[in-house]
This record gives sequence, structure tokens and C-alpha cells, in this order.
Amino acid sequence: MTVANDLDPVDDEAIPFLLGRNLRRLRTRQGLSLERLARLSGVSRAMLSQIELGRSVPTITLLWKIARALDVSLAALTNSAAQEGVVVLRQTQSKVLSSPDGSVASRALFPLDTDRRIAFHEVLLRPGATDAGESHPPGTIENLVVARGRVDLIVGGTRHRLEERDAILFDADIPHSYANIGDADAFLYLVLSRPDSGL
Repeated sequence: MTVANDLDPVDDEAIPFLLGRNLRRLRTRQGLSLERLARLSGVSRAMLSQIELGRSVPTITLLWKIARALDVSLAALTNSAAQEGVVVLRQTQSKVLSSPDGSVASRALFPLDTDRRIAFHEVLLRPGATDAGESHPPGTIENLVVARGRVDLIVGGTRHRLEERDAILFDADIPHSYANIGDADAFLYLVLSRPDSGL
């Protein structure tokens, strides 16, 4: 068994392979042929093919054209964290957003340097804490699971009492909030999805 070290730096010789792998993955995920991507980006099919095969390192201008055509960030094309489709997100290296008093904390459980239609978060609510969720763009759906604790979820003025391991799915383009009504920390898992990227 091989133990992967996701912190190893990328060797200069691996850069063409890295770009090619990312481009192929992003293109096929969107169901685009090389010809279609060539038309959208203004980069020739032959050049795109050479990049995907790891035989050419494009200029920043070409990378920008390709990223715009795929509607992704440059980071999505150059990301070195995904080794063979695997990304390890270490808890010790997570970016946590906390309220000023520390009663609410949110940790992203997905790579922040890639464009995606799905966002996955872990939320900690201290006893008595309330978090007012922002209204997301139209079409956004939120799926919430209470991993630990008891929570009141208010969506559009309607209260929903959720016990441990309860789940709820709701339209998140209206005001909503979460309140820990128990006497211990509550942990929630949130999945946000919307029809286009930009979460």
C-alpha cells in the first residue's frame, strides 16, 4: 500500500502532465469534445490535444482563454492537490470561519480553489447560538443534516424542530436561520447546490 503525501511539491517536469490531466477532466465533465472547446476558447484543437497529452505547456494567455471557455478559474486548471482524482482535506489545515464570539463556526469540506455547483460545510453551533443564513441566489437548494444536538431551523418564517440525525431539504433563496436549542454543542452538515457555479 502506498501512503500519499499530498503536501509534496510539484516537480517542474510534472507540470505538463498536471495541466493535461486537469484540462481533460474539466472538459469531459462538461461533455465537451476537443472541437467544441476549440470553438469556445479560440485555441486550436491540435494545441488542446497537445496540452491534454502533456506535450505542451501553454502560455498564461492560452490558459486564460481555456479557463474562460470552461467557466472555471485558472486555479482549477493548475490545481496540483488532486492526485488521480483524490483530494485530501486535512482538518488541521482547514479554513474555519467563526463568529466574533466563537459561538458559530463553519468549515468548508471541499477545495476552495475550484469552481463548483455543490458546496459542503460542517457547522458548529454552541449552546444557545443562532446563525442567520444568508439568502442564496434563486434556485439554490440546501440539504441539512443534524449530526449532533437539537436545532430549530426557521425557513421563511416557519420553524422546523430537528433532532439528532434528522435531515431537511429546502429552497435556500429565502431568509433562514439555525438555532441550537440544546445544552451541548450542535454539529450540522450542509450541502448547498445550485444550477450554475459560484457558491
